[in-house]
Order: sequence, then C-alpha cells, then structure tokens
Amino acid sequence: MLLQNKVAIITGSGRGIGAAAAKLFAAHGAKVVINDLDPRPAEEVVKQIEALGGTAISVCGDVTTDGLIEELIGQTVDKFGGIDILVNNAGYTWDGMIHKMTDDQWDAMLAIHLTTPFKLIRAAIPYMRDVAKKEIDANGATKARKIVNVSSTTGTRGNIGQVNYSAGKAGVIGMTKTLAKEWGAFNIQVNAVAFGFIETRLTQSDSVGDATERDGQRVKLGMPDKVRDSIFAQIPMKRPGTVDEAAGALLFFASDLSNYVSGQVLEVAGGW
Repeated sequence: MLLQNKVAIITGSGRGIGAAAAKLFAAHGAKVVINDLDPRPAEEVVKQIEALGGTAISVCGDVTTDGLIEELIGQTVDKFGGIDILVNNAGYTWDGMIHKMTDDQWDAMLAIHLTTPFKLIRAAIPYMRDVAKKEIDANGATKARKIVNVSSTTGTRGNIGQVNYSAGKAGVIGMTKTLAKEWGAFNIQVNAVAFGFIETRLTQSDSVGDATERDGQRVKLGMPDKVRDSIFAQIPMKRPGTVDEAAGALLFFASDLSNYVSGQVLEVAGGW
C-alpha cells in the first residue's frame, strides 16, 4: 500500500494510461480524483475502483479552461481535505508537418500539454506548497508531496509531424526541472515520465477511425500502420508498452520510494 490515505488528482484518467494509473493508485490506498473530457469513461473508472473497495470521485470537463481547473482543485479539497499527488496526464495529438500546420493545431498542443499543467500546479499552490511551508514553520518538517508530469520521447527526441506536440512535451520537462528547484525546500518532488510507444488511442492504427472533438473540430486519433511498424522495428523489446506498465512508472514517482528523486525525466520506452 504505497499510497495509503494519499489524495491524488490524475487528469485525463478516463482512458488509457490515466485510467490504469488511477486504478493502480487506488489499489495502493490512494483516494483518487478522476478527470476526463468525457464523463462516461470517467464514471466507469470510478465504479471499477469502488467495486474493489477503493475511493474515487470524478470531476469531468476540459482542463484547458480556467473554470474547470478551479472546480477540479476545489472539489478535491472539499471532498478529501488536501492534495498529496498531482499527475498532469491529460493530452492528445494533432499532427501535421510544419509547413501545413495551422495556428489552431499549434495553440491546442501547447494549451493542453504545457499551459494546463502550469495552471493546475499554480492552482494547487495553497494546498501543496503553502501547506508544506506552514508545516515546516510549525514542526520543522513536512511530509513528501508529489507532482508528476507526463511527457513523451517526442519531447526528448523530436518526431516527424509533431512539432507542436514535441514543443509542448519538451516544455513540460523544463517546467519540471525548474519547479523541482523552486519547491525542493518544501519536500515536494517534481518529476516527469517520458513515454515511448504505449498502446493507447493515440498510438493505435488510424484505420480504427477514433477521434476527439476540440472546439467543434474533429481531430483524428491514431497513427498510420506503416509508421507503427517502423517504430516497432526500432524497439528492442519488439512491442509497444501496455498502459499498466506505463502506470508503474507513475506510481514510483507518486510514492515515498522516490522521496529523494526530483527534477528527473524517466523514459519508459522498452529500451528504444
């Protein structure tokens, strides 16, 4: 029970890596706040957690909007009394070569992958940094708290057709390293996980036809089969990672096992 009685917010946790992390965190004793753009899968994750004796609530909506950020933080504190862990996981891809990329595509990727984590962390300051400072002033010490930002190997290495996504995912790494220095004195560890090829809606074959809708625009999800095949050929393990394997890295950074690890970027990419 690595997260006994911890309170964890995980954005984008109705599906994929976020859902797997939510269920894993709950299994380790955390009280989990599920967030997703779509209420249906989020509520399903809550039901699955509760069916196994865990504790979870859902606060659904678009985390790129300030109102939802305030609601997410507010409901978490009202229900559970504080925040111990914040996992900035929500995101999607909207690909295009740079000579064809629109301002909307660029702005959308920076909004979800960089600006939203910044605003969520800022909104959590009274319940993470400020609380820790008061505990240190009163007792000389404070418990560890955690921020885990989800990046990508696209952010650490770049990737053709994803200049917008790579910029957002690289930016969150810079924010991670800076915040680790600013908040280390408050016993808040800030780390990032850069995922490689994990089997999710974003990396499935685009022939499936899955999509998300952003501001009235339909954004197709998935990758061409020839791109998927070329990536498989480069992975020493010769397969994509599973969402459960991805969630394990998030659990490490969310738990006391990482209490002296901060400002780090862990690539989870099967040796690639």
